[in-house]
Order: sequence, then C-alpha cells, then structure tokens
Amino acid sequence: MKISYNWLKQFLHIDWEAEKTAELLTNLGLEIEGVESFESVKGGLKGVVVGHVLSCEKHPNADRLKLTSVDIGQVEPVQIVCGAPNVAKGQKVPVATIGTVLYTPEGEAWQIKKGKIRGEESHGMICAEDELGLGHGHDGIMVLEESLVPGTPCDEVFQIENDRVFEIGLTPNRSDAMSHFGVARDLRAGLEQHKIKKELITPSTSNFLVNNRALKIDVDVVNAELAPRYCGVTIKDILVQESPDWLKNRLGAIGLVPINNIVDITNYVLHELGQPLHAFDAARIKGNKVIVQTLPKGTKFVTLDNVERELHEDDLMICDAEKPMCIAGVFGGIHSGVTENTTSIFLESAYFDPISIRKTAKRHGLNTDASFRFERGIDINLTEYALKRAAALIKEVAGGEISSEVVDLYPVKKKDHQVFLTFDKINRLIGQEIPRDSIKSILTSLEIKINNVTEAGLGLTIPSYRNDVEREVDVIEEILRVYGYNNIDFKEKINASVAKTPKVENHKLQNIVGNFLASNGFYEIMTNSLVPPESSFENTGVPVEIVNPLSADLASLRTSMLRSGLQSLVYNQNRKSSNLRFFEFGKVYHKRDGGFQEKTRLALYTMGNTNEDHWNVSEKASDFFYLKGIVHTVLVRLGLEGTQEKPSSNTIFSEGISLKKDKKQLLELGLIKQSITNAQGLKGSVFFVDMDWDTLLGFATKVEVSYQEIPKYPAVKRDFALLLDEKVRFNEIYELAYQTERNLLKEVSLFDVYKGKSLPEGKKSYAVSFTLQDSSKTLTDKQIDKIMSKLEHSYVQKLGASLR
Repeated sequence: MKISYNWLKQFLHIDWEAEKTAELLTNLGLEIEGVESFESVKGGLKGVVVGHVLSCEKHPNADRLKLTSVDIGQVEPVQIVCGAPNVAKGQKVPVATIGTVLYTPEGEAWQIKKGKIRGEESHGMICAEDELGLGHGHDGIMVLEESLVPGTPCDEVFQIENDRVFEIGLTPNRSDAMSHFGVARDLRAGLEQHKIKKELITPSTSNFLVNNRALKIDVDVVNAELAPRYCGVTIKDILVQESPDWLKNRLGAIGLVPINNIVDITNYVLHELGQPLHAFDAARIKGNKVIVQTLPKGTKFVTLDNVERELHEDDLMICDAEKPMCIAGVFGGIHSGVTENTTSIFLESAYFDPISIRKTAKRHGLNTDASFRFERGIDINLTEYALKRAAALIKEVAGGEISSEVVDLYPVKKKDHQVFLTFDKINRLIGQEIPRDSIKSILTSLEIKINNVTEAGLGLTIPSYRNDVEREVDVIEEILRVYGYNNIDFKEKINASVAKTPKVENHKLQNIVGNFLASNGFYEIMTNSLVPPESSFENTGVPVEIVNPLSADLASLRTSMLRSGLQSLVYNQNRKSSNLRFFEFGKVYHKRDGGFQEKTRLALYTMGNTNEDHWNVSEKASDFFYLKGIVHTVLVRLGLEGTQEKPSSNTIFSEGISLKKDKKQLLELGLIKQSITNAQGLKGSVFFVDMDWDTLLGFATKVEVSYQEIPKYPAVKRDFALLLDEKVRFNEIYELAYQTERNLLKEVSLFDVYKGKSLPEGKKSYAVSFTLQDSSKTLTDKQIDKIMSKLEHSYVQKLGASLR
C-alpha cells in the first residue's frame, strides 16, 4: 500500500524527514518497505526559466525557423533558434537552458546542449507544454504571463508536486490503516510517545448542503445481512472533465492514473478515509430505483473491463428496476458508469459483509482497491461521513447541486465493543511494568475510550474502525506497539521449562534422514500442495477441493507427491542442470469415508548421473539400484529390518517394487513411465521413491537400540557363480542364504550379473559373495566348506541353480 507523505501532512502538520517518519511508522507496526520520490513533472523543471523574447527574426538559412534573442535573467541575452509558428517578440516563454535534462512522454531523458541549427548557434530551447511534461499540446510554444520576471525558475511558476511515497507492508488485520487518515491516526499516537503533541485534522464536510430535492432515487436493500448499511445521495448538473492538478498529483503519487473528476474523487476519498465509493450515472438507473440483492445463478453481467461474467447465486449485486449495474463492493458494470456525457449521478457509500465480498472477488478473479478493503472489514460508522465528504468535493471540482437527502439504510446498529483490561495481565504478558499513566495516555491516543478505572484495571470501549481488537490481549498488543518493543528491557535471567517429549520425535527423525540424503548429494525441495484439479498421474483417491481457490490452477490439494516433484525437475533441466537428486517431506490429502485424510510422505527423485563431470571420475548414471541402495540405508538408519519386497502394481512405474513390513506398505520405488516424463517435457529416465512417512515413523518408534562388540576374529569371503533361470531374482538368493545359515553368515552381496551367448537360452549368471564370521574364534576351512556346501545344495534344490 502506498502512502503520500504530502497527503499525510494534510492531517498532521509535521516537518520530520521522510526517513525519520518511516522509522517511526515501522516501529508502530506499519512496516515501511521502501520510500520513493515522486515528481508531478519528471525532472521538476530544473534548469527551466522564464525568458523574455527581445527579438524574433526569420532564420537566414531556413524558411520555417526563427532566430530569437531571449533575456533569461543573465548579463547578456542568449540566441535561440526556434521552429514554433507562434513565437513572437515581447512574449514571456519557458526556456530550457544549456545542461537541462528533459523527458519524453515515454520517460526517456535527453539533455539540452549548445549547438548549431542551419549554421546559427542556439543556446537553449523555447519549450512547448508537452516538452516540459505540463500537458499534451505541441501546436506551439507556451506563452506565459507578461508579469513574470525573466530568469525566474519555472518550478516556482508552475504547481510542481515533489513528494515522498511510503510503501507499507500492511498486515491483513490492520484494515483501519488502509488509508492516509488511518496512518495519520497511528502516527499521531507514535508522536505523542515522543512528547510531540499534534492535532489530527479531520477532513471537512462543512460545505455539504442539500441544495434541492429534484432528483430522488429510491433504495431497497433486499439482502440486509449482506449489506448491513447502505447510503446514497444524488448530485445534478455536474460537468465531467479532467481533474484539477492537486487531485491528479495526489492520485499520481500513489500510482493511480487519473480518469475524470468524478471517478478521481471516489478514488481520492477511498485512499483518504478508507471507504470505497461508487458513482452511477443517474440517467441510466431505470425506474429511479436502486435494489441491493442477489440474482439467480447463471445471470450474465458485463463488467467495466468488458468481460461477460456468469454470476453466482450468492453474489451481491447493485441493480436498478430492470438490470444489474454493479457487483457490490467489487467491480462496476459497463453500462452504468460515469462518462463524459454524464450530468447527474447517484453516489453510493456502503458497508458490505466482508466474507461475502471475499468469496465473490475470489470467484470472479477480481482484486480491486474496493474489494481489498471490504473483505478485510471497514468502519461501518464511516459510511455516511465519507459520502458527504465525497459529495462536497464533487461539488468543488465538478460543480452541480446536491439534489436529494442522504439515504441511510442502517436497520441494526452495530454496538460498541467493550473490553476490561487488567493491569496484572499487561505486566505478565509484556514482562515489564508499564506506568499506568502511560497506559492511559496510549489508549487515549488510539481513541480507545476509558469508561472506568479501578485498582484492577480499565473498562474500555473500542472504536468501531478497530475490528481486529476484540480481546484483552489485543488491547495489550496495541499498548506495546505504541509504547515500543525497543523499550522493553532484556532480562539477565531466562526462565525455561523442560518439556517431556516422546522417545522418537518426528522432526528429529526428519532431520536425521534429511541430513543423510543431503550428505549423499540430494537437495531438499518444498513444493506447493495446491494443484490443478485431476492433476494426479495415478488413481490415488478422491482429491480434496478448495472452496475458495486462489485460481483455477490451485483448486485442489495434491493426492500424490509426483507431479510437483516432476515440475521441479523440469524447471532445473530447462536451466541446463541435468544431474538431479531431490527429496521432499510433504503432505498428501484425500477425501475418504465421508471425511478427510492427511498423510506425510517422503519423496525421492533422481535423474542423470550420480556425479558431476570430472577428469578423475567416470560418469555413472543414476539407476534403480543406486536409489534402492539409498532407500535401504535410510531404512537401516531408522532401524527397520525384515522388510518384504514385491513387484509394484503402481501404474506410474514401467518397473518398480514395493516394500512392506507386517503387511503394511512402507514405500514404492521404480522407474517412471516414459510417457509420463515425456508429457512433462523431461528428457531422460526418472527414478522415484514414494515413502509412507507416517507408517515408517510408527515402526521407528518401536525400534530398540542394539549394539555389539567389534569382532576380534577375521571374516572370510567365498564366491559362487550361479547359473539360474532369468525369472529368479537376487532377493530370493539373499533370503535363502540366511534361511540356510543363520549364525555365521554376515553378508550376502551381488557383484556381477551376466547374460550372453555363451549361456543357455533363458538363463543368466549371478556372481554372489558370502561373508562368514565367528565372533568367538577363527573359522576353519572345514567349517567354511561345510557352510558353502549347504548353500550350494539349497540353491540347487530350491532355485534350480548350478555352479559355473
């Protein structure tokens, strides 16, 4: 939100530097994210002075140029070549002197230099209004008042606005500060803490006067719960035209483009007081009646941006006797707004239900200055005052007469909110005793009324514009931000309590696994859990849809981690990063059994090589077994052993496995189908692991820590080259080995797989290594041979193997 410092000074006469004021506002909780300069005329007319044309003669070498002698307040007049048809002797004109920087309408800078034009020297330029940024005219040079003295800087002649503009990062709860007057209120409270008393000047409505009752427009609020207060007034015989400079400068400083004097006044009051207004062309209101109501679902309505929208049955509309004219509090209609032909208006000022406005704005994808304020909650007691303020200003800039009484439909008055504030709770929450006189002073400066004072505390009435202050703690927060967080002392002693925690904590295990993955070259990613509808590649259940989505692309909660991870891979691959290893802890959501389910997953993604290019290291492609090894280490780190491996039936994998323990699925691992990766624009194979972290965590919490001494006696390795059917998997060899020898067998590993012409059809060769060890003595050859014989017999009998 942008706040003009010059505008702010209309309410508080303050002469502080902008940076000092910005610091105070930040300390008050209105964080200033930046301070910019604004000039109503770019360059501020620096170097442009009043000149007096002493002579004007035809250029000797050009028919359309004039040779002038101009007094610019220096000892000698200067010669300037001018091509304007209206330049003449005796005129007072604006002259851009040598070195002056001017700007094109597009904002490009160019400098006035001494030069020769058709053989004659020219020491400056006599300017047209568009060349100075004072208008759009270029028919000739500007002719100034004869009374002006040559050499007078033109920034003293014209009303040039130089301003500083604050960019405030406003929190959603501070709807009261969404205006210049609201910021001035806070600034006054802050100044009082610095012992600076300033009067808060309220915008005047003294010249609001009903001139006649010639144009009456009836108002009927059908849906009073959605429009608790609705005000309106008519103004006749206005002249719609360009706004005066002061109004254009105020709007321009905060980034608004002036439109016409009527629309500009509604925008001005919006940013002055925080009350949205809307002006309707009274001649277009059929039946001289305004009806505030909802319309049937599917009703068509064309908004100001010339887009036809389909209304929802809950959208509150401002209608006339025949048709809708405006989406209440959000956006106007194309057929009811003010045009250059408008001569009378109906001016609306209302309070609309914040929830209703927020839902309507989200449904139609509209975010306007009005909806921004309505959906956060404005001051319902400001409605009539803002209407009168706007009507008075319209009379000032557009003429006309106020031609009706103010219609004010406010059937259920909003009651003032009461809070009892205890001194003891202030001290306990803040951790420091604030003087009671300071507390009272701060509350008074914030316009919080003190109804009664007791030894225990204060009875307070909260002003209606502070709809975020509802509880005692809210009032304490207000006291503290004005008193100053920086004024709270640090204690030398810090008190802390020791909390009893579970044996295994989720976040600690996540850190352990995350650190392991990071140390193995994986990068952690965090992706959005909001996805487009039907964005899952697999049948993972019914998705949870968002009631009020931010956009159509963020309308559902994800049911799988895969899509968001693939998008991260695409993003990085498109930026020339091809060796990728990612992991993410995230949540997936489902609608099941009439309720909602939320589960935590750990997803791993790999593609490309497992190492970057290096002269001393050969490239090694990331594959299924690399990722399986990472997964196995993670499971070991969590203490999970004895898992069962089966082929995965998941349709996202061209080949994959699933791991289970006690009939509960822990994870799925595999190669993503090429059709899926191609659809995402990925080049290369992608391996993916989807771990059920909640289930893993359940097993990890039951793991008992075990340890053993390092064996004193050596281990022995023996190898088998097994000829097997192609269907036999290594996992069968692995499990059968431990079933055969449970005591002395410590490790089984596969170090070579061979398929070739030298083998019988349908066969393959596995080279398997076995590690044997006895912790109490050295193994003998007889023991080793006996165990290897048993293993060979098992493989021959149960797997049909033979030794090569």
